[in-house]
Amino acid sequence: MMGRWNNTNVPDFILMGLSDSEEIQMALFMLFFLIYVITMLGNVGMILIIRLDLQLHTPMYFFLTHLSFIDLSYSTVITPKTLANLLTSNSISFTGCFAQMFFFVFLGTAECYLLSSMAYDRYVAICSPLHYPVIMSKRLCLALLTGPYVIGFMDSFVNVVCMSRLHFCDSNIIHHFFCDTSPILALSCTDTYNTEILIFIIAGSTLMVSLFTISASYVCILSTILKINSTSGKQRAFSTCTSHLLGVTIFYGTMIFTYLKPRKSYSLGRDQVASVFYTIVIPMLNPLIYSLRNKEVKNALIRAMQRRQDSR
Repeated sequence: MMGRWNNTNVPDFILMGLSDSEEIQMALFMLFFLIYVITMLGNVGMILIIRLDLQLHTPMYFFLTHLSFIDLSYSTVITPKTLANLLTSNSISFTGCFAQMFFFVFLGTAECYLLSSMAYDRYVAICSPLHYPVIMSKRLCLALLTGPYVIGFMDSFVNVVCMSRLHFCDSNIIHHFFCDTSPILALSCTDTYNTEILIFIIAGSTLMVSLFTISASYVCILSTILKINSTSGKQRAFSTCTSHLLGVTIFYGTMIFTYLKPRKSYSLGRDQVASVFYTIVIPMLNPLIYSLRNKEVKNALIRAMQRRQDSR
């Protein structure tokens, strides 16, 4: 099916990567490989800790498990190919390029809406603690989880279909280290105005709707926390949100900086640095943020280590 959409005179694309220097490429390979290993260990470890510890079988950690799964998948879509390009050939087939772009957009969109679901979960936990078990039922949790995946798939499908119908004539050099929308649009030899507008609307609506949901949730959370009389109560209530708030700030900051702007303001070096951060670095940071700043995860890890010692 993808072959029918291949409107290009070249069989594959060339990813220019981040540098032409062999020394820098080797340094980047070692750095990205280390980050990817930490990402794998951190996210797989987070999933296993939550699955194995019954005390973490709550809606908050149910969503956190899938955030780790998305981050793990997100990184795997980009990093292994980037590592291969740093050492060997930097070519990628037309089908492979658009497959990478499909999963990149799918997982990125799903993460935006999953962070919204997590913000709503924190809103209910702090603003309606007595009704939390009733409101956050298994059925609602599944709906709040399924929604991000479905919307992500639909947005990504539309994005890839529109992009794959463009004509790519002679140039096949992508000035980036993965198949992202802006550098691929720059290769098209046909008018891309309508495609750019559609992609901008899709990306903009994803960021704005999810960010509005998160902002509204935290406005209500802050209002509730300010009404708590004791300082310890305020600190305890706010501590349940700090990890999520930090993760949201880092993720949305780089996404907005990169995508909510016209193509004319595209800057190769600046946008590549931002892209490295949200495609390679953030999937590594999330499990660290949600574990190091979370007493329940720390306690679960301690219990797991104690059980391991007792079994010996």
